[in-house]
Amino acid sequence: MATSKAPSQRQLRVGEHVRHALTEVLTRETLEDPILSSQLISVTEVRMSADLKIATAFISPLGGRKKNGKGAADAQAICKALAKNMKFIRARATPYLNQMRYMPTFRFREDTSFENFAKIDRLLKSDAVQRDVREEMRPDIRKDDSK
Repeated sequence: MATSKAPSQRQLRVGEHVRHALTEVLTRETLEDPILSSQLISVTEVRMSADLKIATAFISPLGGRKKNGKGAADAQAICKALAKNMKFIRARATPYLNQMRYMPTFRFREDTSFENFAKIDRLLKSDAVQRDVREEMRPDIRKDDSK
């Protein structure tokens, strides 16, 4: 039985430090990749493994998702391009992370939390939920009075 436990304070602190380092590298360095050179990328979160050797970076392209072939590049394509350039990114992040015992291996994943928040927001604003909220606010209608 696998149990997931919350990350330690150390994992959270190191993850935030790695996030800042990745952000610096992605904003200041020129990556020789057509997808990465034309796209602004936000590193929204970095989760560290328990031994601090693997850093999973959640990324989001700035400018929204690709629609009808126009607009921002697809997040999956960006993740693949970042993985392909991982050695370069790791080398450039080393000066920012020189106090770490081991330089972590980076994994890049699409951040879907904003879409999840938007979905929840749409549900909360739906007519059915709003109707239920209005009924709960009315003192003359009580569900437990139907005896």
